[in-house]
Amino acid sequence: MSIIKFSVFVTLASLVGGCASNTGVIDAGSGRYLIEQQQATGFPGLGNLRAEVYAEASAFCAVKGRDFSIVSYDETEPPYILGNYPRVSLTFECI
Repeated sequence: MSIIKFSVFVTLASLVGGCASNTGVIDAGSGRYLIEQQQATGFPGLGNLRAEVYAEASAFCAVKGRDFSIVSYDETEPPYILGNYPRVSLTFECI
């Protein structure tokens, strides 16, 4: 692969990947925590977002020797166009 093609590939991958976001675990107060995650585009749909935030919450609570309990869960609705990309929001407690 030429250096120019490689540079274009890296730039495009950075632009697409750079738009995805994951807040990580945020302390929401009163023993509750929040995780929000959004896809970079609308093409993959919700895909594994739900599983990813559940796994992150479970791992977070496991470090504390506890299980997680869902307080609330929200996800975007299709169509996934014009900035309405797949996004999930999970509020949970470690019990």
